[in-house]
Amino acid sequence: MEDEEAQRLVHMNINLAQSKSLPPAKLELTVDEVVEEYVGSLGFSQLLHVFLVSLAWIFDAQSALVMIFTDAQPSTWRCKSPGSCIDAGGDEGALTSVCQFEPGTWEWVGGNTSSVIAEWGLICDRRFLAAVPASLFFLGSLLGSAVYGHLADARLGRKRTVLIACVLTTLTSFLTSLSPDVWTYAFLRFANGFARSGIGICCLVLSTEAVGRKWRGQVGQYGFFFFTAGDLYRIISVFPLLYCFLLVPFVSESPRWLLIKGHDEEALDVLKKFARLNGKKLPSNLVLSNPSPPKTVGKDEGGGGSMAAEPEESLWRTKWAAQRMILVMSAGFGLGFVYFGIQLNVENLNFNLYFTVALNAMMEIPAVFIGSVLLSFMNRRLLFSQSAFIAGVSCILCIFFSQENRGSGNADKQGGRGSGSGSWAQLIIEGVGFMAASTAFDVIYIYCVELFPTNVRNFAVSMLRQALMLGASIAPLLVAVGRLSPSFSLLVFGSLSIFSGVLSLWLPETRNAPLYETLKQQEEEESLSCTSDDSGFELGKEVRS
Repeated sequence: MEDEEAQRLVHMNINLAQSKSLPPAKLELTVDEVVEEYVGSLGFSQLLHVFLVSLAWIFDAQSALVMIFTDAQPSTWRCKSPGSCIDAGGDEGALTSVCQFEPGTWEWVGGNTSSVIAEWGLICDRRFLAAVPASLFFLGSLLGSAVYGHLADARLGRKRTVLIACVLTTLTSFLTSLSPDVWTYAFLRFANGFARSGIGICCLVLSTEAVGRKWRGQVGQYGFFFFTAGDLYRIISVFPLLYCFLLVPFVSESPRWLLIKGHDEEALDVLKKFARLNGKKLPSNLVLSNPSPPKTVGKDEGGGGSMAAEPEESLWRTKWAAQRMILVMSAGFGLGFVYFGIQLNVENLNFNLYFTVALNAMMEIPAVFIGSVLLSFMNRRLLFSQSAFIAGVSCILCIFFSQENRGSGNADKQGGRGSGSGSWAQLIIEGVGFMAASTAFDVIYIYCVELFPTNVRNFAVSMLRQALMLGASIAPLLVAVGRLSPSFSLLVFGSLSIFSGVLSLWLPETRNAPLYETLKQQEEEESLSCTSDDSGFELGKEVRS
């Protein structure tokens, strides 16, 4: 009996020893679950990451909006000598178009270096040439968005794409300042638009993919604070280059992108880094769950091989995703037209140019702050549509306070815009409209991030950016028309903004929804949750809110 007891104890000890030597069972979790349960939804590490990434938005903004000053109509002109400027009726110094005078008999008050219009004589029969550089800049942004979106999703990742965009932005900005004529200037503005287009889309995705679902909206808004800061100073082309070499090395790649590209260990290392800086620790047996492991073509152990995406994982070949993308791009086209058009149209408000630009820039700060607060408890669809409606109505209301019937709207007239005789009511309404357009502009980016999965997210945001830039590329032409008829340009701005708000009503709600990794996973998950009480309808397909 004692021998049997002894043998039983020996077997128990052996089993216990074997159980202790066995490795613990693997804990397989998605990136979302790791962030929410172990890393923290938003801790110090993510705040630092978002701050470093968002700084690049400054260079995006300065490249886009410096044209408000460089391409602006000069404020006033004057006769070079008494008696040299006589209008058709024989009145000296009357408010007459300079097109009636001989070259050399008059001059711009600010000199020929005040803007490209003054430097290269883009007035009278060359008036519409002034809109070409701005339009080409936005066309460059349109094309660049497609290229950068593909590179960030399929090849380089978010971090390296931002690095390349900043370096090219530095180079093209410097070369633009050396332009000898309007056509060289227009070409370099196109190149600069192409170069800078990768900054915003990659920064937005890289920021939002690192935090929990509760903070995605607010984190997405932080970048627009820095975008606003970029409006407040003149172009200094060396800043993006300093950012590339001093700060980008401290930015982490998106763990979601690393995971879907098969770099599981690197993705886990990024999450461990975030957890460590947040004062937390990941389980030793943690394994990241990849819903769609990439199919490897050729041998690749260090990232040198190529990954071939599954044929069905294409945004345009997936019906629900393509329909959703078309809606987002259509809404983005109208909004881009309005958002950039309002900013470029400030020269037609008959106020000091620097004052109105500074006012618009200051209006963006409360717009970003209000948007961040509202995103924490409001649905994305409702916030975007209402902001677009307010912007549209404000533009239309500005028509009733337009200065075109008061004879002070043409910048080719002596003392015209510099007189500061604009309507304060129009300026206030324009400011409210721009603040609403700015809120809608910020929200649609975050909305787009949440509407699509990781394997096409950067591409989807780049397509949205293309639509925004297409609208923006046409806006300068309408601004040029607005110098002759401000009411017409304001009516078009208002109508397109309302149109964008209406289109968004067909998009699904995404507040507090998870970020999916693949199109297939998102379609399956949304199909399972289609009976939710707060479901939305998207072109006949019921989807998760």
